[in-house]
Parts: sequence; structure tokens; C-alpha cells
Amino acid sequence: MKTLVQIHTGEACAEAAAEKEQLLFSKLTGLHSLIVALSGGIDSVYLAWAAHQTLGDRALSITAVSASYSAFDREQVESFLRVTGARHEFIETHELENPAYRVNDSNRCYFCKDELFSALDTLAVERHIAAVAYGVNADDTFDFRPGQRAAAEHRVLTPLLDAQLHKPEIRLLAQRAGLPMWDRPASACLASRLPYGTEVTEDRLALIERGEAALRKLGFRQFRVRLHDKLGRVEVAPDELPRALTPEMVAAISASLKAAGFTYVTLDLEGYRQGSLNETLVKSAGT
Repeated sequence: MKTLVQIHTGEACAEAAAEKEQLLFSKLTGLHSLIVALSGGIDSVYLAWAAHQTLGDRALSITAVSASYSAFDREQVESFLRVTGARHEFIETHELENPAYRVNDSNRCYFCKDELFSALDTLAVERHIAAVAYGVNADDTFDFRPGQRAAAEHRVLTPLLDAQLHKPEIRLLAQRAGLPMWDRPASACLASRLPYGTEVTEDRLALIERGEAALRKLGFRQFRVRLHDKLGRVEVAPDELPRALTPEMVAAISASLKAAGFTYVTLDLEGYRQGSLNETLVKSAGT
């Protein structure tokens, strides 16, 4: 049976990915030193690995920890560190102290990334590190991502985008590098599960994290729990929907999420799709 990477990358595509990797390595080698923002998603993991390969101890990966950062994501980072031995530190960020972030309008991600990059800029100055980079890739330019504006304002480097690396290529290269999370589904911060206009609070983020931990325990791989007041709207990947819709699993999902603290539970029949809460922005723009 073919893997996801094999399906999306034939031999010619694999060769192109390898060429892009050499371009990435060349760009990184030209840097004196670098901080990599490492979230635990495959893009930042691969970038952190590449920086470690080319710069050694002149590369420092930083993971920002806050209420919007899940314990599962931290586990992914720790797994990466065990495999690679890359130089790394955890720091705390305080985006929830910013009212503009908590109000959760369509620019929430901007304020989150502004907090992150401000902290990394300060650290770079203190440690005499030449630059900061993050793992935006060539596919990310097609979605609504206000965080990219914050990155541009802070002059954060975008090595994967500069090399025109796409997500399937990054997965292929990460698999070749022996990174265990090469096929990890796309991830985002816990606040992305809240509809725009719903205030970001620690209690809501903790509730979402408990709900998603429950789904993970039930064996689901790609999913989101979107919080709508007292209701948890569960999105699971389309190929996992048949299993989710069996009477036994419906009961298990409902019981698990109610035990986590949700009052009502519903399954989204369209399944998981990245950035589904942005659909409200599209509708608003069309009216």
C-alpha cells in the first residue's frame, strides 16, 4: 500500500524536492546563526532539522508555551529532540494578556505571531543570533494567514517558502531524514478552534484540549473540536467519517466529550477541512 508521500510525489517530484532541499541547505549555510520557531508541526520540525544539519549549535530552536499550546504538540517537539539532539529551549509567551488577541477577531493570529516574534527578536539580540525563521511553506500563501503579516513586520526569514517547498515535498524530505512525525496531520494552536468573536480564555482552551485528547484516545488521527458555546462540533477527516458515524462510535464520542466538559456534541458531516472557521469570513465578504 502506498504512503501519502508516495501518492503525492513520484520520482520526478522526489528529485525536485531533493534539489529544493539543497537550495535550502545552501541558504541556511550562509547564515551566521539562526533561531527557528518550532511549534511541533511538520514544517517547523523539518526546518529545525535542516538548520541543525547545516548550522549545528549555531541554530537554536525555540518553542513558545502558553495556554493555546497543547501538551500533545509539546510531546511532538520532545520526540523530535530525542531523535535529533538539536539545540532547543522552551519559553513562555503571554498573548492571552493582550485584549486584542483575546477578543478573537479575524486578526487573532497576527497578535499571536507578533507576541512570538517580539519574544524571539529579544532573545536574538540577547544571544547575538543573526536571524529568526519560521516554517511557512509554499502552500500557506493560498490561505488566510494574518500571522504572515506579523512575520513580515519582524523581518522573519522564510526558508521553506524561499525554496518553494510544498507540504508533500516537506513530508517526503522529513521521511527521508528519519523524522518520526513526517506524516503528522496539519496542526494549529488551540485558539483556532474558537469561532471569531468568541473570547479566547484559558478555560475554553483547556476544554478544547481535553476534547481533542479524548478523540485521540479513541483512535482518530486528523480532527478538530470546534467550540460553539456549550457545543463541541467534531470534525474528523473524511476517510475517518465512516468509523465515526457507526452507532457505537457516535456514543463513544458523545460520552467522551461530555466527560471532558462539553454539554452538547455534534459531528460535522462535511468532515475536517483546514481553516473551516474562515468560511464565515468568506460569507461575510460576499454579503
